[in-house]
Amino acid sequence: MKLIVQIPAYNEEKTIAQTLRDIPKRVDGFTSVETLVIDDGSADKTAEAARKAGATHLVQLKNHRGLSAAFVAGIDAALRLGADVIVNTDADNQYAAADIAKLVAPIVRGSAEVVIGDRETSKSPHMSAFKKSLQRLGSWTVGKASGVTVADVTSGFRAFSRDAAMQINVFNPFTYTLETIIQSGNRNLGVQTVAVKTNAPTRESRLYHGVGTYLRKSIATIFRIYTLYKPLKTFFVIGTLLMLAGLVLGGRFLWAFAQGDRAGHIQSLILCAVFLVTGFQTWLIALLADLIAVNRRLSEEVLIRVKKLESPERRPQQQRPREERKERPQQQPRPQTPPQAQPQPQAPAKPTTQWVWLMEEEKEPEAPAAAAAAVAEETVAEEPQGGGGNGRRRRRRRGGVRHAGNLPGNRGKHLDVDNGE
Repeated sequence: MKLIVQIPAYNEEKTIAQTLRDIPKRVDGFTSVETLVIDDGSADKTAEAARKAGATHLVQLKNHRGLSAAFVAGIDAALRLGADVIVNTDADNQYAAADIAKLVAPIVRGSAEVVIGDRETSKSPHMSAFKKSLQRLGSWTVGKASGVTVADVTSGFRAFSRDAAMQINVFNPFTYTLETIIQSGNRNLGVQTVAVKTNAPTRESRLYHGVGTYLRKSIATIFRIYTLYKPLKTFFVIGTLLMLAGLVLGGRFLWAFAQGDRAGHIQSLILCAVFLVTGFQTWLIALLADLIAVNRRLSEEVLIRVKKLESPERRPQQQRPREERKERPQQQPRPQTPPQAQPQPQAPAKPTTQWVWLMEEEKEPEAPAAAAAAVAEETVAEEPQGGGGNGRRRRRRRGGVRHAGNLPGNRGKHLDVDNGE
């Protein structure tokens, strides 16, 4: 199994090297552990620092797109690189990388598909009492919206199985933390929480400029994602409240009318009509939104199938049948080479960073072999007409621009493999 640790980074030149050094080289249950740094259009030398620190893969976005876009780009690249489990962590070294083994353990055991690292913010000395209260309120709200209990919903230290990562679709440009939990709960993915340790903060958060901004964006994100997955319930409740308000105002007018006050409370009658019409329209919107949600679910299923087709095919190694092994003739032993003629073992090659460009602004220049293949011509023989004479032959041009295919699932995007020169 392959584990890929992805690290979205924006202007993290000073901390990215330490973050990469702390990531363990071996984790129980995995044959390989690789790192993937997503440079979100940094203005400093984050990409160069990650390369020097030994990042296995580097995804570099041309422009700054935000945390959610960097997270999605990393998930897409990790899937195409054949990851069985994907761990997401921050580039400012906030989370203790030694807890990666603890984070992925439920997925390796098969008891969970998404694991969230709990920073235990209630015990953190770096957070004020007001922020701790907001954290508890936000976790409770997201738990109600998703149907799962998560103690630290804003934690970026989390692990995804391959199947869970394929089903995650982030739409909100603000943050991915709340949206992925709500999606996981509504998709009935197994979500668990694991207590993790944190390091001392190295800088202030750049995700928001104030508590008010964070609250406003978080509330909008929760409502939007909940409405996306449960539109019928959301709009039906809103429409019902409007209808009840209209009925109350209408009852008030009828009561006054029955008491003989036939000239007053006209405002109640007008508001009654407005609320009743608006509530009925909201009910119709609920039905329409539910039909659209069915279409969206079908589109998501198609997208999951496309991701599976683009991902590298991984088949378990199957042992040959005993009969086949018995029928195979024994090979003659090869003559041994004299000791002086035996080649000396070569030292293992140093792993190099693979540069993956997810932008189509620049195309890779055609290699000589690819150019030759692109202009390759095949001869198509034609039967002679009338049964006589030599058949004419015509040449046909085949192929087109050949893109590098060394990255699984490449769809014509620019790839440049760095050889360490």
